[in-house]
Amino acid sequence: QLPPASLTKIMTLLLSYEALQQGKVTWSEEVTVSQKAWETGGSQMFLEIGQKVPFGTMLTGIATISANDACVAVSEHLCGSEAVFVQEMNKKAKELGLINTLFQNSSGLHHPEHYSSAEDMARLAHYLIQNFPESLKLHSQTEFTFNNILQYNRNPLLGRYNGADGLKTGHTSQAGHCLIGTASQGGLRFITVAMNAASPAVRQKDTETMLNYAFRNYTLHRVFPAGETIATAKVKGGEERYVDLYLEQPLEVVMLFNRQEDLDLQIEVLENTPAPVNKGDSLGSVKVLLDNETLAEAPLHAAKNIRRANVFSRFFRFIGDLLAGLWQQLTQALRNLL
Repeated sequence: QLPPASLTKIMTLLLSYEALQQGKVTWSEEVTVSQKAWETGGSQMFLEIGQKVPFGTMLTGIATISANDACVAVSEHLCGSEAVFVQEMNKKAKELGLINTLFQNSSGLHHPEHYSSAEDMARLAHYLIQNFPESLKLHSQTEFTFNNILQYNRNPLLGRYNGADGLKTGHTSQAGHCLIGTASQGGLRFITVAMNAASPAVRQKDTETMLNYAFRNYTLHRVFPAGETIATAKVKGGEERYVDLYLEQPLEVVMLFNRQEDLDLQIEVLENTPAPVNKGDSLGSVKVLLDNETLAEAPLHAAKNIRRANVFSRFFRFIGDLLAGLWQQLTQALRNLL
């Protein structure tokens, strides 16, 4: 557990994006600046008491220049007070399984009981990027102007590291220098977290070292392309007895580049699925495993519609299956006698 400083703002932004998604607020909706927001120290947009600022502009200030005053203003706008907003932050942290995280404010200003961990911050950043990839447009913005004051994004990766587009810096005297870094190359994205570094140069070096290791040693391996038939499922009482199963999306895994030959596949198919079957129905799954650990799993879908056979077809099929079964038994009995 370490003080996360402004890495905290990833949670503030996450809750803000969820509020936008749920229609509780709009991007252009005006936020009125309170005295408490105005009094908040540290990095800021230099908001003024009573000023009305679009919600989206507040989020931009938080993401690009780590504006503490905007964090307070946004939290008050969404929940009435920062204290209630912090309750929502901790509730969300619990939902995401962040077991080493506890928030006391929306900005990351130091508090002895405000802490997180590198792993928790990585999980939080992953959740944000996975669910709100559009947020990277703000985090990759290198400068921000408000009230005619030009300020710059402090993320040292932007414009320097190939594919870097985020995510968040942080610093207090107690937390040291922190950085959640992320970059995307060749379809692969990695997230790194450096906390309590001795200087901005150290956190930058550590972050670039981690990203270099990841991109040099891991690869995105396509196990199956989209649309490929992986298995067949038996259909009970259908006009056709079997239906092909396919993947709607490519099945890809991130793995060490020299372990591709060690992958195992586990395909499960529902037995005797009753007709009718609709194209796209999920009738099985495929897992990709490495050393008994599941790397990826995807559903298998029916490739076509299978209608239920009429009563005559089902009767004659039953007779045919019965005769085939008797013939197999007879053949096996003859083999045993010989």
